[in-house]
Amino acid sequence: MESHSSAILVVLALLVSLSPVSLAPASCDFPAIFNFGDSNSDTGGLSAVFGQARSPEGMTFFHAPAGRYCDGRLLIDFIAESLGLPFLSAYLDSVGSNFTHGANFATAGSTIRPQNTTLQQSGFSPISVNVQYNEFYDFRPRSQVARARGGVFAQLMPKAEDFSRALYTFDIGQNDLTAALFLNMSVAQVKAIVPDVLDQFKQVVKWVHSQGGRNFWIHNTGPVGCLPYVLDRLPVLVSEMDRYGCATPFNELAQLFNRGLKHAVVQLRKELHSSAITYVDVYKAKFNLISQPQKHGIEEPIKACCGHGGKYNFNIHLGCGGRKKVHGKETLVAKACKDPSVHVNWDGVHYSEASNKKIFDQIVDGSLSDPPVPLKMACHKHH
Repeated sequence: MESHSSAILVVLALLVSLSPVSLAPASCDFPAIFNFGDSNSDTGGLSAVFGQARSPEGMTFFHAPAGRYCDGRLLIDFIAESLGLPFLSAYLDSVGSNFTHGANFATAGSTIRPQNTTLQQSGFSPISVNVQYNEFYDFRPRSQVARARGGVFAQLMPKAEDFSRALYTFDIGQNDLTAALFLNMSVAQVKAIVPDVLDQFKQVVKWVHSQGGRNFWIHNTGPVGCLPYVLDRLPVLVSEMDRYGCATPFNELAQLFNRGLKHAVVQLRKELHSSAITYVDVYKAKFNLISQPQKHGIEEPIKACCGHGGKYNFNIHLGCGGRKKVHGKETLVAKACKDPSVHVNWDGVHYSEASNKKIFDQIVDGSLSDPPVPLKMACHKHH
């Protein structure tokens, strides 16, 4: 009888040891993040090259301009914080940068497809994602040459093994849609170029993989039809507006892009067997704030916090922090609102820090991801 009960105990012990808790994969412990994208994740690239973001940018968190087009932190900042990593230095910023825990190649105004216009002509950057890849391709070996010099260089560069263990984040595509629309292309014409845009995106992910990247966290694009700068520049018929004040044709375009991006990720998983690739539905997280403002403590779902005039508090000629002569004196006219945290939108183009945090809180647990893995588990493959 005693041996029978001890056998039962052994079986029970085995069952306990095989419980889901002990089988759960460990957190990934990413040593670094390498980010590619546009202004939604630019921590100082455009500012370093084309002139620093001006006050009141950065007012909420940094209390001064910090290279970001936001009153405070971006989604990428919350991602870094949650992984226990410092904010990412922009690769293009040569002053005071520290690349020990990764680098940020994102630049405001960037697109996937290279632009045929200058920044001055269109507001879109020449630093498209293929250029960002070239920067990364250059950074990887050169960072190790610098690290080998020792001293301060060893403290400012990532370790060689960190490149294969790092998280590679992508948040780009919005500007491909808006740049085309601002060139007076119809929605149908823009839809026709989406497959080419996505082919170029897939190519860049493959290139990063060829350089050792294995863990990819890919954001889709947000509801562009809810952005003041789109609504102001491209007014649509009342019948084309949804009940939240967004332009339906442009949101449908973003959703078409996102379906294509999700399919591209599925194809990439088949081709890059050694990779963990997570597709993140940021569109849904952003649209939740606009469509359910009360739930999220929002008073202004569409109107910009920092701007000047008009229905959306947005003026293309007088952006956030803009000044003009009033009675012969330079006066700040495009000011920030009293409380950016009750606005979804910061400056007509970008989200407020409070919104970025609310978006992050919706995506960090993996509930809006495919596969539904939390951020800290994004190194585990789910094929």
